[in-house]
Amino acid sequence: MALLELKHISRSFPHAKGILPVIADLSFTVEEGEFVAVVGPSGCGKSTMLRMINGLMEPTSGQVLYKGRQIDGINLECALVFQSFALMPWLSVKANVELGLEARGLAPAEREKRASVYIDKVGLDGFEEAYPRELSGGMKQRVGLARALAVEPQLLLMDEPFSSLDALTAITLREELLDLWQDKSMPVHNIIMVTHIIEEAVELADRILVLSSSPGRLVADLKVELPRPRDRRQEGFNALTDKVFSLIEERA
Repeated sequence: MALLELKHISRSFPHAKGILPVIADLSFTVEEGEFVAVVGPSGCGKSTMLRMINGLMEPTSGQVLYKGRQIDGINLECALVFQSFALMPWLSVKANVELGLEARGLAPAEREKRASVYIDKVGLDGFEEAYPRELSGGMKQRVGLARALAVEPQLLLMDEPFSSLDALTAITLREELLDLWQDKSMPVHNIIMVTHIIEEAVELADRILVLSSSPGRLVADLKVELPRPRDRRQEGFNALTDKVFSLIEERA
């Protein structure tokens, strides 16, 4: 049984001129242990798709199945990392990381223990009492990642998590994300990441899903067979990058 299955999902929104279709008849599966990247033109519904997988939004039609069951409400085995960090500016690093745990009813002592573990995992040990205004962009995204990991999800959803960071910070965080995903002691063994950086998708993912322009439809499901760790000097890296770019350009 697939971990996740999207079956002919569509999503439309009311619009001044009628109904605006954002996603149309989108189907794919995610198997246990996979890292899947999703790419496509701006406005093709990638972020909307993540929200439906997380249960924040329902499809207009079709089904989102998790472990064979249709998602009904928030999927507590998922966590979402946002592009914009989405931190509470009046809360410390530790308090931001504990937010999801508090919402799930964990006792204060357990919240503090678990938050400390994941703050350390993302390299922020010593910054527990700092506030977002005192952190760099990369450190803020580490807080967002620690907050998501602290609820110990089986499926981590990431919405362009590194796009607002400088190049060197993004490189470092991509490497650390792979390390966390491959760490057998971590509960997260499945990642779906939306990105508009094709090289990032080729570097990180087991599979790359390519969506067409709005309404988003699946136009390619590409397996990345390059050995890790990957870089642009690898044979086939640029060829796959060019192939993905061509697919997006054709369907934009």
